[in-house]
Amino acid sequence: MHIITNYSPNFDRKKRQSNKIKFLIFHYTGMKNEVDAINRLTDFKSKVSSHYFIKNNGKIINLVPDLYTAWHAGISSWQKFKSINKYSIGIEINNSGHNFKYKNFSKKQINSIFKLSRHLIKKYKIKSKFILGHSDISPLRKKDPGEKFPWKNLYRRGIGIWNNLDSKLLLNSRNQKITKLEKNIFIRNLHKIGYSKNYTKKDINYKNKITTAFQRRFRQELIDGIIDKECLIICDNLVKKFI
Repeated sequence: MHIITNYSPNFDRKKRQSNKIKFLIFHYTGMKNEVDAINRLTDFKSKVSSHYFIKNNGKIINLVPDLYTAWHAGISSWQKFKSINKYSIGIEINNSGHNFKYKNFSKKQINSIFKLSRHLIKKYKIKSKFILGHSDISPLRKKDPGEKFPWKNLYRRGIGIWNNLDSKLLLNSRNQKITKLEKNIFIRNLHKIGYSKNYTKKDINYKNKITTAFQRRFRQELIDGIIDKECLIICDNLVKKFI
């Protein structure tokens, strides 16, 4: 695996201990142009960065050394952790995102995601349950890396978490209505997995947004923010894996 460097000035100057690194966080760039995305991540005025950038052709750029905190997650939380920047390595993958004709990630990008992830997981002993997307740790604000990110493919190759349920069972449960009590159980299970409880009365669409974030990650065929029986079954299964 060949990695080139193009260092960003956007990082905390205090070095962290390697055992502080608990998470891998995936993002898409959400910009039309790859060069513009790299320029933004290396421009001190932008105040954003990540540790790694994966180009369309699969080439990997190291923007911030691992032991320094990059500025990629913003306001974020997962389980007991807040301000995930402090505990994570951020990986930006070039993709125009939902605002600019969201496209499939290239095969070369996926191969690089796998190789880089495997390397970092081994180096920092990162647990599968702490391999997440930006929308997982910031569900009220973010959509990336989105429903086209190959979570299931990565899981089959030993990276991250997925359910082990029968596909026919899930398909038959899709769009089946559930009770209010069951919907509350689903939300409680999301909190058990790690999704944030931190929201105010102003966030009237909180349940919809957190359900949508869950679907982008774990039920990618239908993203509608509606809690159905399929969502409940998947979430029940995942609680056993996460907890």
